[in-house]
Parts: sequence; structure tokens; C-alpha cells
Amino acid sequence: MQQLVEENNVKIGIITKTFITSIGLLALFAPSQASAQLIPQPWVSVGGKDGDVTYAVGARALDFGIEVGVGPDGATGVDVLRFISLPVISPYVGVGLYSEDKGVAVSGGVQVGATDNVFVGAGYNSIRGFNGQLGIRF
Repeated sequence: MQQLVEENNVKIGIITKTFITSIGLLALFAPSQASAQLIPQPWVSVGGKDGDVTYAVGARALDFGIEVGVGPDGATGVDVLRFISLPVISPYVGVGLYSEDKGVAVSGGVQVGATDNVFVGAGYNSIRGFNGQLGIRF
């Protein structure tokens, strides 16, 4: 009985990891819309992790983005993001590299159009923690 339970747990773990990896790859390699935004859309981000306040600024164009952030212990880094453009909501995944021996970061989140020229977002970065975003469209 114990062995059957362990086998089921292993299967569930493998299925979960495969699902998460598939979503990430879909976001990374999904085709872009022909009418992609050519003018960059900048944003600022404030968040926190382990009681420390974290900051970032970013910009998005052609469904790719760059975010430069400061995390706990003065760690600074750059994340490369890949967006999926949907009519109102834009989920994203990313990967980054940080200083202060923090290493590689993974991130994900969503940006939502609040008005024609303003968007808000929420995300998670494995080094900078949870964050809120406020940006503009030109």
C-alpha cells in the first residue's frame, strides 16, 4: 500500500512539473500578433520579500520586456520577459540574473489594461518577491 501511494505521489509530481514547464514554453514560443506594439510601454514596480522593499523599472515592446530591479541585500539584476498579448490581459514569464550571489531568478505575472493609456500588473520574482506594477502606453 505504501509503495502505491509513493508511486502516485511521484506521478502527480511529474505531471505538475510537466504542466508548469509546458506553460512556460508556450509563453516563450507563442507567436506574436501582427499588430504588435512598437512603442515601448514602460512601468515601475514596487514589492517586497523577507521584509525588504524591492524596486524595478521595465519596458515592453514586441511582446518582449526587460526589467531592471533591486532586491534584498542590495542585489541588482536584469530580467528578460516574454509576454502573451491577449485583448485585455497579458501574462508573462521571465528569467534573470542577479548580483550578490543571488544567481538566476525566474518570474511570472500579469499586466492588465486599466484604461487606454494606463496598465496595472502583479508579479512574482524568485529574488525580489511579489510586486505591483503601474505603467503607461503611448
